[in-house]
Amino acid sequence: MNSNKKIMLSGVKPTGRPHIGNYFGAMRQFVELQETFGGYVFIPDLHALITLQDKEQLKQNIIDVVIDYLAIGLDPKKVTFFKQSDVSAHTELAWIFNCMTTMPYLMRAHAYKDAEAKNKEVNVGLFDYPILMAADILLYGPDVVPVGADQKQHVEIARDTAEKFNRIFGETFKLPKEYIVENVKVVPGTDGQKMSKSYKNTIPLFATDEEIKKAVMSIPTDSKGIEEAKDPTTDKVFALHALFAGTDELTALSERYTKGGIGYKESKEILIKNISAFIKPLREKRERIAMDVDNVLEILEEGGRRAKAVADAKMDEVREKIGVKLY
Repeated sequence: MNSNKKIMLSGVKPTGRPHIGNYFGAMRQFVELQETFGGYVFIPDLHALITLQDKEQLKQNIIDVVIDYLAIGLDPKKVTFFKQSDVSAHTELAWIFNCMTTMPYLMRAHAYKDAEAKNKEVNVGLFDYPILMAADILLYGPDVVPVGADQKQHVEIARDTAEKFNRIFGETFKLPKEYIVENVKVVPGTDGQKMSKSYKNTIPLFATDEEIKKAVMSIPTDSKGIEEAKDPTTDKVFALHALFAGTDELTALSERYTKGGIGYKESKEILIKNISAFIKPLREKRERIAMDVDNVLEILEEGGRRAKAVADAKMDEVREKIGVKLY
């Protein structure tokens, strides 16, 4: 890892099969950022326990997410790719931060407020996860943390926690900044809403040709005929064309929509062709990687060793600062 590069850190939840909305909204940003930043991408498996308490499912999700990111181009030679639970410093530092953090402060967290508003029973993990996340971030001294605009609060809490620790115990932690990728479009699902597993409107990132065809053909359209003019700005099929068609093809499609001369069946068939062409090499690469799970685990284990060395050095400094290091 080039020591002259600025450091970025972000987490990738082991939450199941990714879709094209995940890819265009976040996943490809990590691959692009690894070219200009050094840093860390970790799997927050301990955070996943807040909602997923199934041993076999969690194990499979962890392996799958590693394979997914390797398949899209994350390079473990350029970033340290590791699993949170392989570095015990995360939970140790979280406890230290807990002892400095008040409950009213944590009650401001968006996830807690949202759960409370919906009258959900909140486990301690959900209430306290912003502090574990602060530990996740601060251990590695990143300059930036790539997040969506709706996740900016996570970085703010990490900064607040670092400032408080530095004020009490002396300068120890770097204050990270959020890195919000501009112009990231909300990827529409097959029903026109934001693509989301909860809406059941997704196109899987590594879908088969048959899955792609089934998803695209299910997109609702109006009843306009082939020769009737259509509005590309409101059509749910066209919204997905914008992600997969080249500039010239997209312009030609827009003109055919506006003037008439294209039916929704043809439009969907073009979309299926373009999505399939985009996904096929990713799917095939993923299949090759998945054939050697031992190598996948070696990549994760090696990343854990590298991350642990950095985190342990920081924790040695922290223990000295708080007064528990006696020998």
